[in-house]
Amino acid sequence: MRSRAPGRPVTGILLLDKPPGLTSNEALQRVKHYYRARKAGHTGSLDPLATGLLPCCLGDSTKFSAFLLDADKRYRVRIRLGINTTTGDAEGEVVATAPVDNLAEDQVRNLLARFVGPLDQRPPMYSAVKHRGERLYRLARQGIEVDRQPRRIHIYALTLVAFALPEIEIEVHCSKGTYVRTLAEDIGQALGCGAHVSALRRTGVGPYVEPQSTFIASEQLAMLAENGDLSALDALLRPLDSALEHYPALRLPPDAAFYLQQGQAVLVPRAPTEGWVRLYDPNARFIGVGEIGSDGRVQPRRLL
Repeated sequence: MRSRAPGRPVTGILLLDKPPGLTSNEALQRVKHYYRARKAGHTGSLDPLATGLLPCCLGDSTKFSAFLLDADKRYRVRIRLGINTTTGDAEGEVVATAPVDNLAEDQVRNLLARFVGPLDQRPPMYSAVKHRGERLYRLARQGIEVDRQPRRIHIYALTLVAFALPEIEIEVHCSKGTYVRTLAEDIGQALGCGAHVSALRRTGVGPYVEPQSTFIASEQLAMLAENGDLSALDALLRPLDSALEHYPALRLPPDAAFYLQQGQAVLVPRAPTEGWVRLYDPNARFIGVGEIGSDGRVQPRRLL
């Protein structure tokens, strides 16, 4: 019996514009199929109702997906004031209502400013966080609620972009691990009327931010795949080191590149004095990331 083909060893990062109605894993599996890729992984789940950026790492870029998982995120969120739901979004059942006619735009804008900065946030029951090995959303579907420990997050910016009661629209720039549904519920609670997310779009992950970065629609990928145009699909991929552009680049001399790729720390002239660096060999090929140690040497951290 002939074994199945393992797939192409294609490498790069696809900035997928996830459509609504798909889980992040379903969207990833479509991308993997279109590219006939041997290996693929995404960098942080989006709710099925959400749209927007889902970076998909193919091939060797999966080795660096953690850097995008840990990166800050940006969202555009439409919030329905006056209604609480079981899930914190439009897919849940209504559990409470309150009038919102007395709310003023300045009141909302001033309240949002109170949420900027470090916050302690409890993960919602409808989330993928595990409790004793079980996903919280599975427990929630059984009507079980368990205690969740608050997690420290950071809201870098929170901007009101539209006010049309009973809905408002905001832009959020936040740290990893932020639950936008919980943020919307907390805003509704602070306003005294309750709230839930009615629409959500992720507009940025780390260095990839809309509109400076172009997100690729699933329909475009499907069309190219149907035509068998793998070269056009590959042309849509970002180089894997583009995810690390916030780190300074360091080109290594031949000896340093050799020893570093053997796992040894090396001393490089004119290297930064601290922090993380992108590493390139003498031919300007990306070989991984390193960290400057206390002795000034470059320590290899993640190599191709």
